[in-house]
Amino acid sequence: MKYETVIGLEVHVQLKTQTKIFCSCSTEFGRPANENTCPICLGMPGVLPVLNKQAVEYAMQACLATDCRINPRNTFDRKNYFYPDLPKGYQITQLNLPIGEHGHININVNSVQKRIGITRIHMEEDAGKLVHGENEDQGKSYVDLNRTGTPLVEIVSEPEMRSAEEAREYLNQLKAILLYTGVSDCNMEEGSFRCDANISLRPFGQEPFGTRTELKNLNSFRFIQKAIDYEVERQTNILDQGDKVIQETRLYDSDKGVTRSMRSKEEAHDYRYFPEPDLVRLTMDNEWIERIRKTIPELPEQKRKRFVTEHDIPEYDAGVLTASQSMANYYEECVALHPHPKIISNWIMGDLSYELKNDGREIEDCPVAPASLIGLLQLIDKGTISGKMAKTVFEEMYQTGKPAQEIVKQKGLAQISDSSSIDKLIDDVLADNPKQIESYRNGKETIIGYFVGQVMKASKGQANPAVVNQMLKEKLNQP
Repeated sequence: MKYETVIGLEVHVQLKTQTKIFCSCSTEFGRPANENTCPICLGMPGVLPVLNKQAVEYAMQACLATDCRINPRNTFDRKNYFYPDLPKGYQITQLNLPIGEHGHININVNSVQKRIGITRIHMEEDAGKLVHGENEDQGKSYVDLNRTGTPLVEIVSEPEMRSAEEAREYLNQLKAILLYTGVSDCNMEEGSFRCDANISLRPFGQEPFGTRTELKNLNSFRFIQKAIDYEVERQTNILDQGDKVIQETRLYDSDKGVTRSMRSKEEAHDYRYFPEPDLVRLTMDNEWIERIRKTIPELPEQKRKRFVTEHDIPEYDAGVLTASQSMANYYEECVALHPHPKIISNWIMGDLSYELKNDGREIEDCPVAPASLIGLLQLIDKGTISGKMAKTVFEEMYQTGKPAQEIVKQKGLAQISDSSSIDKLIDDVLADNPKQIESYRNGKETIIGYFVGQVMKASKGQANPAVVNQMLKEKLNQP
């Protein structure tokens, strides 16, 4: 490898407020086009914006959760550009005094820990949306301004990621942090979490950055990783041929797996920033900052470390279980009822996650409550059912919502542990297999697995395997 990849990410996150950042219009998603609008967010002459306090506090939470320093003085600026979905002809944002700076997120890729710096977090309003060629109007575009004025924070990373895997893990960790704090639903399909990636290559050992390209509006983590990988390969081929990479904005075509040029960007745009004259300077004192700090919950990284030390489970398990706060809460509720952390971890990451994925559900909608899962595990501990039978019972629990004990009783699935019942089954199997008995007694002890299988088959899987093993050995070792 001759070149080092340099990646920086800009993430736009829609804050989970009920109303917009400068007016009282609803932020509800999916309303009819242009219904959630008013003279303020439409930029009518003579109107004045009023800052949404909840949006500010959500932005403060995002800053504190990513270890950013909150600036005690904040100002808003006008970013001037003209586009059909920007009715005012400018966007209210923050340029010189953003709400937060100098934070970081820790990532782990291939068991290597790395800290990715966050340059800044600033508040701004969203633009509207252009709808192109819907229904029979293939040659027309329409403007939907429902999203105009929705409160955003833009989170800008340092250019410290060196692979698509690191970029994806950074986004995973950032999304988890934001979901834990509750400042956003991070729904990528609805545009609540949008990412732009800046990518450049430079020869190993070279300090100055290479010429970067910007990938816009990447809308899934899988596509983000694929787009970055493709762009790195594209730039590598250009440099290998002795050509120069052009600074430009590109879009990712997910159908063909390639990036395409959107517009050249040889010079930075002149947005003619100037201070927003209709909003006063925002001052944040220590009392306000500390009050917001107390609302920050235990974050994914802290919870992950606690799960490893407190529950004695592997790092991998802890990472999966803390990926969402709901999953972590489900796990801890289970452990409180049944103190066998690793067994519970295996069931949640295995059978439970498999069913949820197949059903397209999140764990919040899981039909098997923690108490129900523990009821199943307790039946295994008591020897009422085997681990193999438990998987069948669990599938029925997930589909019907019935408790394990009821399903076991209805289906007649209780495990046979009574030695007298098993004794007869073993005698019948041994009577039918004299040659296998001779092989065992001649030293081929592995054949006992065959006998166990035959007994389990005769019992329709209900005999207790441990009891079967023990009784078989006793009978086979008799002179």
